[in-house]
Amino acid sequence: MASMMAFKLSPFSSSVPPTPAHSSISFSSNKFFLPMKLSSRRPTFPRIYAFSSNDIKVGSNIEVDGTPWKVIEFLHVKPGKGAAYVRTTLRNHLTGNSVEKTFRAGSKIEQAEISKETKQFTYKDGPQYVFMDLTSYEEVRLNESDMGDKTKWLKEGMDCILLFWKGKVIDFELPIQVKVTVVEVDPGLKGDTAQGGTKPATVETGAVVNVPLFVERGQVIVVDTRTGQYVSRV
Repeated sequence: MASMMAFKLSPFSSSVPPTPAHSSISFSSNKFFLPMKLSSRRPTFPRIYAFSSNDIKVGSNIEVDGTPWKVIEFLHVKPGKGAAYVRTTLRNHLTGNSVEKTFRAGSKIEQAEISKETKQFTYKDGPQYVFMDLTSYEEVRLNESDMGDKTKWLKEGMDCILLFWKGKVIDFELPIQVKVTVVEVDPGLKGDTAQGGTKPATVETGAVVNVPLFVERGQVIVVDTRTGQYVSRV
């Protein structure tokens, strides 16, 4: 092999590296493209899911006659004769009233598009209860007439879940359990504890709870807001 090699330079660009004269590699100013392999896979799209009476469960939110309802109870019934059906107990989100309604098995039902947001109850302003978003500090006000009997467990600084339907607050949910202080209660008699009796006690929110006989004034108790029943003493 010769100690000296000849090179040819491209007249179009000085940035092209030199190549040996006898090299099999050459450069061209023409553009080229790599072949592309086309995929035969079909594009995927989200599946549209149709809600039916067979999908009903406790807590489902459905829309009936333009009104949002929450399923409180349900039972799938398959009679010996005739078509199967679903028997439900529904609670109206707007009025709080409960009704029983039957749906044919497999019938299409419209779901109520209800969103939930956590807000903190801050104070009561006349007939309105004021909730605040702790991120944006925006206030949401609910009228006392729309609150129902849940207010008897409501305390300032309590985090609640507000339900929105079509941009409007339609309901709110309390924590399942709350701690409240007993402000008034009759003293229990000696020996009553062994008998497992109860007595009425008034708590700081004004609600009355049946508590064990050993509970005394000033003590903090835990109450289930769904049933209003005593759970334990703190």
